[in-house]
Amino acid sequence: MKALLWTAVINGVLSPPLLLIIMFVSSNRKIMGDKVNGLGANIIGWAATAVMFAAAIGMLLTWNQQ
Repeated sequence: MKALLWTAVINGVLSPPLLLIIMFVSSNRKIMGDKVNGLGANIIGWAATAVMFAAAIGMLLTWNQQ
C-alpha cells in the first residue's frame, strides 16, 4: 500500500512539468509543422496544466498539516 501511495505522489508531482513540456511542443509550429494544436486543444490543455500545478502545490502545502 505504501508503494501505491508513493507512486501516486510521484505521479502528481511529475505530471505538471511534463504537461507543460507537452503543451509547448504541441503548440510549436517549428517542431510540429501543420499538426499544431488548435485553439480548443490549447485552451483545454493549458487549463489542465494549470489545474495539475494547483493540485500539486496544494498537496505539497498541506502534506504534513493533519
